[in-house]
Amino acid sequence: MDLPAPLAWLLDEASASPGPDQFLAELGNRLMADGQPLAGGALTLAVPHPIIAHRTWLWRADTGAVIEALGFGGAPFDRAGRDWLVGLGPVQEDTVGPGADRPVLGWAGTRAFRPAETDRLRQTARFVFAPLAALAARAALGALLEAYLGRRSAARVQAGALRRGTGETIRAALFCADLRGFTVLSEATEPVAMIATLDAWFDRAAGAVHAFGGEVLKFIGDGVLAIFPVTGSPADACEAALRAVTAARAGMAHLDAARQAQGLPTLPFGAALHLGEILWGNIGAADRLDFTAIGPAVNLVSRLEGLCRPLGRSVLISGAVAAETNTPLLPLGEHTLRGIAAPCTVFTLPDA
Repeated sequence: MDLPAPLAWLLDEASASPGPDQFLAELGNRLMADGQPLAGGALTLAVPHPIIAHRTWLWRADTGAVIEALGFGGAPFDRAGRDWLVGLGPVQEDTVGPGADRPVLGWAGTRAFRPAETDRLRQTARFVFAPLAALAARAALGALLEAYLGRRSAARVQAGALRRGTGETIRAALFCADLRGFTVLSEATEPVAMIATLDAWFDRAAGAVHAFGGEVLKFIGDGVLAIFPVTGSPADACEAALRAVTAARAGMAHLDAARQAQGLPTLPFGAALHLGEILWGNIGAADRLDFTAIGPAVNLVSRLEGLCRPLGRSVLISGAVAAETNTPLLPLGEHTLRGIAAPCTVFTLPDA
């Protein structure tokens, strides 16, 4: 069967596209080469995610750039790309495939589409279903993995790092924090309210980590372990971790004020920062793995966080981090940490 080039590509090659962004750009370029007067395109997919309802990729024909927009709960699915396309020109939009929350594929023209051009775009939308189903499945899997593993860990798992014992040694600034008095609080609080309290705490802690480029590796009870991998200079990773802990403290201060206004107890917490090498990879049983970090640096930051209560400080910082930052810090001397052979030089923030 002699098909137009864009349709032949959709049948034979499109399902191997690396992602929805490249798929949209490649399809747009092929349609333009076939004579379509395109100014831009938009593709919207629903994703299974605790916060994000759908993702929309927006492509400009003049620059070739693709940007991504996130739609959260309550955002209208069918208008996610349309409002942007209207700013480029006349719009032709189609849903793709059967079922609820079907993908939406739209195009903006440099002029009004002629009837024959509209027919070809509608035919293209019908051919898009099969390759887009494969892309949507990969995007959904990626969204689920990111929600449970974090962006970097999810990318490694999707890239095939699935065998037990596979991993790599990386250098990172580590962030370890947990609530104070959690056991007593949980015994005096209804389970539903306790879960809401934990969610509020993790929103502030994890939100601060993510805001400054870190990744949460694990929630352990009321504790959180996160890393800021060294991708440039160690100082950059340490500064990001310091900014994150400062943001977490500010967020918790606002939360505590709101809780006090409701007659609820505040949520004091302790946090520690350290810089070191970690083994980051798959660890666990043969049929149940965890993508996490282990090593002496992880042990040290955990023990350092446990020193917050005895020293009466909400934030403790190791000498390794202090050596990489210009942020003013208050020295607290050397301290012996349980299970750690060498004493650790400890610092804190002046107001912590």
